[in-house]
Amino acid sequence: MVYVKSKGGYLTSPWHGLETGVYRVASDGHGKPERVAKDGREPQFGAGNDAVYVMRQSEEKEVELASKLVRIDLDDHFGGSREHEVATSEFVSDFAVSPDGRWLAFQERNHAYVTPLPLSSKPVAVGAKMDALPVRQLDADAGEYLHWSGDSTRLHFGLGDRLFTSELRNAFTFMPGAPKTLPKADEAGVRVGFTETADTPTGFIAITGARIVTMKGDEVIPDGTIVIDGNRIDAVGPTGNILVPAGAKVIDARGKTIIPGIVDVHWHGGMADEGIVPQQSWIDYASLAFGVTTLHDPSNDSAGIFAHAEMQRAGIVTGPRIFSTGTILYGAKAPITQPIDSLDDALNALRRQKAFGAISVKSYNQPRRDQRQQILEAARETGMMVVPEGGSLFELNMTMVVDGHTGVEHAIPVENAYDDVKQLWGQSEVGYTPTYNVAYGGLDGEHYWYAMTEVWQHPILKDFVPRSVLESRSVRREIAPEEDYNVIRVAKTATGLLHAGVRENLGAHGQREGLGAHWDMWMQVKGGMTPLEAIRNATINGAHYLGMDRDIGSLEVGKLADLVIIDGDPTADIRQSDRVVDVMQNGRLYALPRLDEIVPRAKPRQPFFFDGADGAAMPVSTRGHGHGDFENDD
Repeated sequence: MVYVKSKGGYLTSPWHGLETGVYRVASDGHGKPERVAKDGREPQFGAGNDAVYVMRQSEEKEVELASKLVRIDLDDHFGGSREHEVATSEFVSDFAVSPDGRWLAFQERNHAYVTPLPLSSKPVAVGAKMDALPVRQLDADAGEYLHWSGDSTRLHFGLGDRLFTSELRNAFTFMPGAPKTLPKADEAGVRVGFTETADTPTGFIAITGARIVTMKGDEVIPDGTIVIDGNRIDAVGPTGNILVPAGAKVIDARGKTIIPGIVDVHWHGGMADEGIVPQQSWIDYASLAFGVTTLHDPSNDSAGIFAHAEMQRAGIVTGPRIFSTGTILYGAKAPITQPIDSLDDALNALRRQKAFGAISVKSYNQPRRDQRQQILEAARETGMMVVPEGGSLFELNMTMVVDGHTGVEHAIPVENAYDDVKQLWGQSEVGYTPTYNVAYGGLDGEHYWYAMTEVWQHPILKDFVPRSVLESRSVRREIAPEEDYNVIRVAKTATGLLHAGVRENLGAHGQREGLGAHWDMWMQVKGGMTPLEAIRNATINGAHYLGMDRDIGSLEVGKLADLVIIDGDPTADIRQSDRVVDVMQNGRLYALPRLDEIVPRAKPRQPFFFDGADGAAMPVSTRGHGHGDFENDD
């Protein structure tokens, strides 16, 4: 068998990352693994054991997006290997050689194709529109995880929870046994999904004596009690009016403030490392430790984030509840480009993302307005949201409002929004997520808080983020006069839009884990909002934006038990919002500083791989840092 050994260092441990590369080892477990190449992915055999095929990215700068299939001849006699390029492509993201070595399946821009693989001294240029060899698209909407049957007569591929099988004889008329008219691609497939019980705790919990910011209008209960039954709020109100059930576990929160769990609608972060979802992810814990109980990532790897989301929902991993667009609908040149030239193209793209588990799609750099409108119509027909990339283009942003996108992601790149913008936008249902940490037009929020505070010393952050990740970014930082930070003007403009009726949301963009969510709120207040308005943007407004305000975003009877207990009063001083002492997510209460679960069960958090004496010197890779591979707004 052949496999790839890669290094961790971001989400996973780096301590076993030496001598990475492509290896072969006897399938019976005997013998020592042998490295056959220092780089390559998706290793596979063809017709025999004398060669292995790997996929690589081109090293030529002028074709940096190109990929190639390389054959490595295994030559034990000379103690080395000989490599030959077999196929090249500008946009292929996956190759699959048939067991008999005669056929090549490939994935290009989400679709599955097959073509003959001739023996040649020169590499074959492969692509959906290749003319040197016959080629056939095998799927209707998309095809991933390409793999052949053992006899090379069928190609299998997947889409979400469906498995598809395509007979090779139905792909080309020259194949033996081919029908006179080749059949259309199968649109149904075989359902191979699973059913899993969502994690739901049992029993009553009562949190008493706290100041409760319910987000039911401007309601603030000075001395309140919340009763939780399982994972739902059973009662909330003044302490004297609430009956605590017999046998309930009681948490004394006198002197503290409770707000709803933070809903970060524009979050980015690592969800998997080379396809591996950590059993305990420090990014999950860092976000949760700052009170982020629900997140929406508008650009991530579909396979990694939706697997992670399902594991969180089932209680296999601890973290915020996770929603995403998955892979973006990208309009610029890249291997993941999604061409949209008709409503059918848009429907095809959205059906694919919905099959993975997306509730939304990110319309990203689609150059023409009619393309963006086709995505919007497809979203209406499939019941999805469209969260577009703002792109630092004001006129584009205004057409996003007029055309009825779910919202505008990132700040509008003008210093002032005048009455024409306020009147137009304020009469719509289009939301606004300025993402102050990456605000356009000048120095942003992330740089502001690095300059003005000692981020690496934050008592929560330093416990949940590897030192080599945190300190390398925050210790030596640039500074500038207060008036140079354009983000403050962005926040003032957003305040004017909010007061004109535009519903604003919190989106921290993944900058500095969960602390970035508090930076976002602090910037809102610096722009003229009240602390209560900032908390509303961080909670119920975000829930409304995601269409989830029936279940999250406020502390009301029947809603999911997501809340943050703060040692202070952020309604008086928003800068106290990060003084988190406890976080409840889905009815489970976690206590700082370690974020151990304390009720309804006692479940200590296990050490992270970077804890201990070696943690400070841990080598770190920024691979998979979280933003989509082609995000241009970091």
